[in-house]
Amino acid sequence: MTHPITNPNIQKIQEYGSGSYLASDVTVLLDIVDKNAVADVPVSQKEALIQSGQRHYSDMLTLESAPTAMHEQLYQQALVQGTTRTANDIANLAYTLQQNFQQTVSNERPLVLVSLVRAGLPVGVLLQRALSDNERSDTDSSYALPSMHYGISIIRDRGLDAVALQMILDAHPHSIIVFVDGWTGKGAIYQELARSLDIFSNPNHPNFANIFHQGADVIPLLTLADPAGVAWLAASEDDWLIPSGLLNSTVSGLISRSLYTEPQSGLHRSVFYDNLVEVDHSLAFVDHIDGARRALSTSPQYLQTFEQPRYQTANLIDTLAAEYNINNRNRIKPTIAEATRAILRRDPERILLATADHPDTVLLRHLCSERDINITVLGAKILPYQAITLIKQRATDRS
Repeated sequence: MTHPITNPNIQKIQEYGSGSYLASDVTVLLDIVDKNAVADVPVSQKEALIQSGQRHYSDMLTLESAPTAMHEQLYQQALVQGTTRTANDIANLAYTLQQNFQQTVSNERPLVLVSLVRAGLPVGVLLQRALSDNERSDTDSSYALPSMHYGISIIRDRGLDAVALQMILDAHPHSIIVFVDGWTGKGAIYQELARSLDIFSNPNHPNFANIFHQGADVIPLLTLADPAGVAWLAASEDDWLIPSGLLNSTVSGLISRSLYTEPQSGLHRSVFYDNLVEVDHSLAFVDHIDGARRALSTSPQYLQTFEQPRYQTANLIDTLAAEYNINNRNRIKPTIAEATRAILRRDPERILLATADHPDTVLLRHLCSERDINITVLGAKILPYQAITLIKQRATDRS
């Protein structure tokens, strides 16, 4: 693993920014590059390059434009619909972390939240705010806990940004780390995380206790929703309309999807969409949910943790792959959030829905009608997923 201090491209950890979040919310360990220096590859061209194996998805970006008026309207509806649930979920997650770690965490050894960019960022910021909330004086509901929050990149097939993780370990040598993501789809990112952390899994490794504090083979991944059944801790296993899942950079600190960088060259890269500042919801979203959490009248609930993944949807994914003749599982994008993002960022062939008129799939169905994408309603067969996007197959399928 490259040691960051010897790398001329690495700054001191405190010199990195926070996207459009507050500096107290998160430190994002990404090398921010000018969007004019990044090739803006159209979706159809990108799809062909990815599936032919000529380029990896993390080597290209389709630069984001502002969401449409309809997209914005549906986000606002999702926010109204999902505020109380999100606030409750964050409270329960924060309380569970506090109950698990209050004996081992201190100001000198804060809990380190490491959000996986990008979907993990809004959840991580909300947790960081909840854990630093000392105003809740009721001992039954207080969940204040010393914590630090970082955002780092993870890329399918290429792993967690090893340079960024080492920077965190160097800065907090006695702290325990919990990884944060927004939701799980098939469990691919969990597997990527597990592979990336395998180097630390020897109990003699100096950083073993930082990461494997729940057991020798327990990956401490926390998510808001975990339909795939792979997280150590999740607020639920439901596929529901998480408001932050409907937007991309404009609810994730104006940060683009990350671009891969070889470890010897520094951190993974990202674009900061300064052209979208006027339509950014990142701070407004966390302010809104955080206010709703502080206004909750119910006591938080202690959530179950799991030492091993259950992979409860693996058979379903296998069945769909066989039925639709899909050799590469990367072309199957389950969950409302992933299905929506895939329509916006990839070249979809069809959408599978559990029900034809579920309120949580309004945006998805609108995008399908707009782009003339086939919808197939399969009923309970695809549960717990409400929606799955199947990416169109190109001539050579290697993505």
